[in-house]
Amino acid sequence: ISICRDLPNIEVITFSVNGISNLEPLNQCQNLTELYLRRNNITSLNELFYLKNLPRLRVLWLSENPCCGSDPHRYRMTVLRNLPSLQKLDNQAVTEEELSQALVDGEEITAPPAKQSMGNGCPEHTESSAAESTTETESELLSFSLEETNKIREELGMKPVPRDKFSFSPREPDCNRKKRNNVLNAILLLTKELDTEGLEIVQQTVGRRLQASRKKELQEE
Repeated sequence: ISICRDLPNIEVITFSVNGISNLEPLNQCQNLTELYLRRNNITSLNELFYLKNLPRLRVLWLSENPCCGSDPHRYRMTVLRNLPSLQKLDNQAVTEEELSQALVDGEEITAPPAKQSMGNGCPEHTESSAAESTTETESELLSFSLEETNKIREELGMKPVPRDKFSFSPREPDCNRKKRNNVLNAILLLTKELDTEGLEIVQQTVGRRLQASRKKELQEE
């Protein structure tokens, strides 16, 4: 997620199911309109402090994070009190009545969470990450990865990847898989910032890497 510090003009970010726990890198994304963070490791609603100064944020998906707690009403009211410009929260439209009620029932967040050791991409073994690994099935991981990848490809004007063509190894260690997905998402996001000359350089580099990779595979066979 630290790559977002270098993407001030990014408009849509999809980082669901990535072990993310710190939203500080997002506070520079002034053009951000949609943010998808479902099923991560965000433990404190104080992380919303980093989103409060994003003037264009209209869609936030934060469900299935530890910060949602056991009281869904308090959670929703707190999010809306601090992000009153949202039009949709967790795939549910925000109403004027909710925004008014949030001023009463929601908690105002005035400071970021206390700093602590956090990892974004390959978190240490905690109760949360352990529970996540036991509840997610291989089929769910495939669906999430394909859905998020195609969301980014759509934003870039690219065709979606068919399910039968999507590269995914369910036996790959969870840490390596998340790291690879983070790298892939970052590359796709960065290509949106490139001009024609930059894209041509990327195309040439990828072509050379593919040739080298295929040659290596043939040698190993």
